[in-house]
Amino acid sequence: MKKLYLIITFLAGLFVSVAQQNQIKKATEQYRNMEYINAITTYEKVAQKGYKTYDMMRHLGNAYYFNAQYPKAAKWYAEMFAMQPTAEDPEYYLRYSISLKAIEEYDKANEYLEKYYKVRGEAKPELNTYLDVIEENSVRYEVESVKGLNSELSDYGTTFYNGELIFTSTRFIAGKSDKPMAWNNQPYSGLYAAKVDSTNTIGEIRLFSENLDSQYNEATPVFTNDGKTVYFTRNNYLTKRGFNKDNTTLLKIYKAKLVNGEWTNIEELPFNNDEYSVAHPALSPDNKTLYFASDMPGTMGDADIWKVEIKEDGTYGKPVNLGPTVNTEGRESFPFVSEKNELYFSSTGKLGLGGLDIFVSKITEDGQYEEAVNMAKPINSPMDDFAFYIDEKAKVGYFTSNREESIGDDDIFKFYKIETPPCEYLIFGVVTDIQTKKPLEGAQVSLYDENQNLIATATTDAEGKYSFEKSHAGCDKVYRVRAEKEHYTVEEKFIKTGEKSGEVQVDLALKKIAELPEVGKALNDLLDIPVLYFDFNKWEIRPDAEIEIAKVLQVMEDYPNLEIEIGSHSDSRGSDSYNLKLSDKRAKSTREWLVKNGIAPHRVTAKGYGETQLVNHCEDGVECTEEEHQLNRRSLFVITSVGK
Repeated sequence: MKKLYLIITFLAGLFVSVAQQNQIKKATEQYRNMEYINAITTYEKVAQKGYKTYDMMRHLGNAYYFNAQYPKAAKWYAEMFAMQPTAEDPEYYLRYSISLKAIEEYDKANEYLEKYYKVRGEAKPELNTYLDVIEENSVRYEVESVKGLNSELSDYGTTFYNGELIFTSTRFIAGKSDKPMAWNNQPYSGLYAAKVDSTNTIGEIRLFSENLDSQYNEATPVFTNDGKTVYFTRNNYLTKRGFNKDNTTLLKIYKAKLVNGEWTNIEELPFNNDEYSVAHPALSPDNKTLYFASDMPGTMGDADIWKVEIKEDGTYGKPVNLGPTVNTEGRESFPFVSEKNELYFSSTGKLGLGGLDIFVSKITEDGQYEEAVNMAKPINSPMDDFAFYIDEKAKVGYFTSNREESIGDDDIFKFYKIETPPCEYLIFGVVTDIQTKKPLEGAQVSLYDENQNLIATATTDAEGKYSFEKSHAGCDKVYRVRAEKEHYTVEEKFIKTGEKSGEVQVDLALKKIAELPEVGKALNDLLDIPVLYFDFNKWEIRPDAEIEIAKVLQVMEDYPNLEIEIGSHSDSRGSDSYNLKLSDKRAKSTREWLVKNGIAPHRVTAKGYGETQLVNHCEDGVECTEEEHQLNRRSLFVITSVGK
């Protein structure tokens, strides 16, 4: 009897195992055909019975990942890595990391992202600080759901045409195939239009154009400035459905012309191909460049942002990949170029909050793309955020997200750009007499930018105080503050403002000029002017020397009969004749500075002495340090007349 029981038990177990194997085989076939929703249902039935394999967990993770259901993808990827900690393909480290961010497990997400970069042999980015940077930048927008627009399915990809909001939706359209897509069990998408009033109220929603509608997916239109041409995404279908070598229908970009109020003459673009997808067109403000997403040969990751020239005769140039400042080993998609010539797009490969994050890259005047910056919260979330559109003049726009607040799979959200106050710095201080320490009333204080442009002036009060308005100084900049008063030396200081709005106190102490020395004496000692040094083989006035020459300028303004000679000297390196010419150029450049700043030419003479008056032992043939040679490259201001 016991033997019979064992036989029956074995046969029952064998039957269950065969049934499970058949279900797994069915699910695997569904997965390979990209019938992900059906594959998920079948796989999970088997998993609930306790039967799990590495490939099952991998397929379940992928099926949820490809449908942007990241929390569920994270669950199955976790089980996959529990069975086998090392991934056969590093792509799974990246997918698991993205899925973990959706449930805000950022430390663990960074752990798997580090593994991804290590396997690929790439330098890892700053994983420990990027979230802090995103958080710091999360103050620029207000976001709200667009009531009356979103459905229980997927709504995304907005633009405007003739005052109407044009968008993509998988809601049911009469005349479209009612057979759902196996990928996500939703109907094929179409293009819709809706009026939006000033209160953000959505009017009647209608099919945008029956002529543009097919039995398959249409999405993400963009219109030329004249409103007569539309580019849009569609499955590979014009007169018949197209397939790649794996019997899959991919995406292509088509264009149509507006003729007598109807969209017609639909044609596909010449760089489309049955073997790869080309999708989500965007136009530059001048309509001379078309941007799009594609996995065509030359793509760095799953999909990249590309561009192509639209020539005057209507033909197209060769598609160009935008390169690593935009594209990554992940997926980049949904480009949009604003009126400010800034490229917005979504990426899974750049550091973000999870899923697709929206980034922006400034397009330079020479056509380069700056390193893309994360748009931060609340534009981005732990889920997918994409299809960004902004009206720069109105400072409002739209984007799409499947975040927690969505009522459908993907919802359209509206945002308002918050005008952040400018980054400003208050510069203030006190001007005193360096000897008596008493405040100096009536001193003039000047503020210069790093290019020596005068920005503002202020006059000290009875307490020697001065200040410049906040609007005069910005953040993270270099400024020069200069104080001067009749019969006092000039004093200047350089400052660098911080990266955030704030204030800085700049106090200056001036030395009173008692009496002028006699003819033949140098002003350098009287005015505490150190030696005016020049760079080797140079005669241009250095910034540090300019500050000191300003003191000479002040004295000559205070004493209008004073005349001086500028004597410039060189070190011993070079020939005697060369050094004589070099020092003469140095003297004349100093004289030109004074004349340019208001001193009459006849009051200043300039003479070069070459290496004839060295101040140390560094003669020809003597080995000296650069510091010792520097002592000889100098200028002196010698009084030649004090007048009456």
